[in-house]
Amino acid sequence: MKTLRLGVIVFLCKAFLCGFAEESPCTPGLESELLVFKVHRDHLYKGKTLGRVNLNTCDGKTTTLFQSVDKRFDVNMDGTVTLKRPLTLHEAYEVFSVHAWDANGKKHTVSIRVEFVQHLNGHHKDTVMNISSPQIESPLDHPPSAFSRSLAGLKRAKRGWVIPPFHVPENSRGPFPMKLVQIRSAFAKETEMVYSITGEGADQDPKGIFTVERLSGNLFVTQPLDREKKASYRIIAHSTGREASIAESPMEILINVIDQNDNKPVFTQYPFNGHVHEATGKDYEFMTVTATDADDPETYNGIVNYAIVSQEPPFPKSNMFDINILSGTIRVREPDMDREQWPRYTLLIVAADMEGKGSSTTGTAVITITDSNDNPPQFEQTSLSVSVPENKVGAVVAKLTVSDGDEVGSPAWSTKYRIISGDKGGFFNVSTGPSQLEGIITTVKPLDFEKTKQYVLSVIVENDDPCINYFPTSTATVTVNVEYVKEPPKRRKWGLLSKCMLLMKMMLDHLPGLRE
Repeated sequence: MKTLRLGVIVFLCKAFLCGFAEESPCTPGLESELLVFKVHRDHLYKGKTLGRVNLNTCDGKTTTLFQSVDKRFDVNMDGTVTLKRPLTLHEAYEVFSVHAWDANGKKHTVSIRVEFVQHLNGHHKDTVMNISSPQIESPLDHPPSAFSRSLAGLKRAKRGWVIPPFHVPENSRGPFPMKLVQIRSAFAKETEMVYSITGEGADQDPKGIFTVERLSGNLFVTQPLDREKKASYRIIAHSTGREASIAESPMEILINVIDQNDNKPVFTQYPFNGHVHEATGKDYEFMTVTATDADDPETYNGIVNYAIVSQEPPFPKSNMFDINILSGTIRVREPDMDREQWPRYTLLIVAADMEGKGSSTTGTAVITITDSNDNPPQFEQTSLSVSVPENKVGAVVAKLTVSDGDEVGSPAWSTKYRIISGDKGGFFNVSTGPSQLEGIITTVKPLDFEKTKQYVLSVIVENDDPCINYFPTSTATVTVNVEYVKEPPKRRKWGLLSKCMLLMKMMLDHLPGLRE
């Protein structure tokens, strides 16, 4: 008997524990499927906390992996929803989704509706509302969307709750017409109701995209949607009694078209052209390439990433340039550019969506390396001796030719000259010749052999633009030997009186009568 009683007790304990075990398991999930954050319009600044998403993880953890579908909003690991940047309002509210993953890797999704108000109960206080199912089940599961009950006759009642927007993927293959949701009046159990819709996509352009069955209230889409043509539709649902004089308050339904990655990036020009000095330092940004994507710019479908695929020529290194993955700005990575050897680079650039892993297109950036004065001019002959006759002004003494490896015709290539010693009296001048690579020395005063028989001139050459680095200045030494020139005998100088006497003699010789 004792053994039997003990067996019964053990059985009852097992049964109790099993029953407890069946009731105790926790199912991870969101506390609600729709959150309504009411925020004052003056509070839409960067970093503003809007509310919090709570995911029951069943393991006591307070941090979870969250992801916001709308890139204007951020969700921290504790579920706090904040603004990533100041928000500009175009509607009275914004709706987006947030995904959360539990410890088992299962994804949970909550819809968040941010309503912008001027006043909240007379105060500038932000509030949060939780709305649970079944009212917010996915519209693609075709739940009924109910009107709130109104009074008979002409009097209409306000809706008790707001239907969250329906999300319809673009480019759906159907079959069409495809049911979205069933609209149902609260009076449908009492009397037969007639349903109709108005607004864009219904009786307004583009007409006929959405239809509703008069008696069932089933709302259909009749054709594939294109988000790039129209991203959302606002239609108004109406319900009246077929026989009884009953009318519901019109109900607004927002239908958002979910973006698909059906557009690849397109470069705004081809090719892109840029210029950079060969002496430019590392990390200098000098040009930007841009590509556009017609997909939703708030999702990865429409966010473009850039990458350099190849560089031609690959010298002196194969990665002379970098590109900003998001902005497309190109910068110098290696500062060892040499225009004289590699005056131009062509970069093959890829623009891709989906963080660089989606649809892609290629473009080119042509980079012209502009000249910097890194090649000083050099005299081809640094020492010469010439002879110049005395007493000549404007005589060409010497022509000094130079060479320069910089870009022909640039200020880094053209030359100028100076006499730095050997001409204290200022007898000589040096100027740039027509070729721009020649210094011409001429006399500006007559030379006198009796005074100075030789001049030793030191001449330097420089560019119009200074050199980017220190280089020794090229100098030429010109020895000028003055040649003696034999001068003719000096004529006798006649005074005024002598000239008068000579004139009188000539007159007397020709007029004998005057002599007497």
